[in-house]
Amino acid sequence: MKQQTRIQLGLATVFLTMMCSASAMAAEHGTEAEAQDMVKKAVALVKSAGPEKAYKAFTEHTDGAFKEKDLYVFAYNFDGTCIAQGATPKMVGKNLLAMKDVDGNAFIKGMIDMVKASSKGWYGPYKFSNPANQTYELKKSYCERGAGDTMLCVGTYFEK
Repeated sequence: MKQQTRIQLGLATVFLTMMCSASAMAAEHGTEAEAQDMVKKAVALVKSAGPEKAYKAFTEHTDGAFKEKDLYVFAYNFDGTCIAQGATPKMVGKNLLAMKDVDGNAFIKGMIDMVKASSKGWYGPYKFSNPANQTYELKKSYCERGAGDTMLCVGTYFEK
């Protein structure tokens, strides 16, 4: 086999591998519909099982629940204290009302204000660190009012 043919074959292999990897990564992103559906299931669990049991399920993914692709539930009370966090459990109990993204957007406060005003809806865009690739990406979150003065949300990254 000629050197040029081997190089072309090698480049084609690299290109196809990159394309397959990109497709696999894109498939790992949850959709807006999946995020919204997960929030609705989370609200239903809070109502049926009670907040304490539900928050534990959101944070610990009991029986594999409330964790799909890159989607997970996070919950805050209206003073900004995290009460459930499906990706970073160490955030539970911390007041993150003033937390800002890299552009200075106080996104937790923004979500809470939106839920207070309209009970549910999409908040975003804001920039959030994607744990899969350690880069900041645009994200938006669907949120609904939970029990009392709380909100339940699931975020999804914008497709590139």
